[in-house]
Amino acid sequence: MPAMVGMTSENSAHRIAVEWDDEEGVVKEGVFVPRRDTDSRLVALAGGRIFPGMHHLSKFTVSDEDQQISMRVDTVDDARPLVDLKVRETNSFQEGSIFASLEASSEFFEAGCIGYSSRSDGCMLDGLLLEVPEWQVSALTVDSVSSSYFDDESVFPVGSIEFDHALLMRDIDHEWHTEQSMKVV
Repeated sequence: MPAMVGMTSENSAHRIAVEWDDEEGVVKEGVFVPRRDTDSRLVALAGGRIFPGMHHLSKFTVSDEDQQISMRVDTVDDARPLVDLKVRETNSFQEGSIFASLEASSEFFEAGCIGYSSRSDGCMLDGLLLEVPEWQVSALTVDSVSSSYFDDESVFPVGSIEFDHALLMRDIDHEWHTEQSMKVV
């Protein structure tokens, strides 16, 4: 909803980069979003019903001072934080990333601005497209990061997943658009 309507919210999404073949056999890039969180009761109620993607109601604690950012997301149904992140703004891209540069990472994520998330019945994926007229990201140095979702060894066995890097998008004009749903095969 536009901010001029008077509604704002804090949201997070756990994203996994994916590729798939469309109906014509063309390889597409995007993200699978296994979990979305919001601090808005309205968004939590409407998600998956009025607009794409189920959203879990969560509490966000964010600090953004002197180029240091911390964010903690607490769910209403778990004592551990869902996300606990401490980062610093930097001019240097993360060494050891699978991407050769900030530019390569930025191009990859800009090309993959479409995200799909499961519906509650598990038979269809809802599509949501992020449009950013003036795409711009900056690098972050990660001091600490944890996610009770990605750290769950029953979902991601030891060695099957590894954190790569973090990017920041700040004060950007953007729009979300519903995309055609996709059947789970």
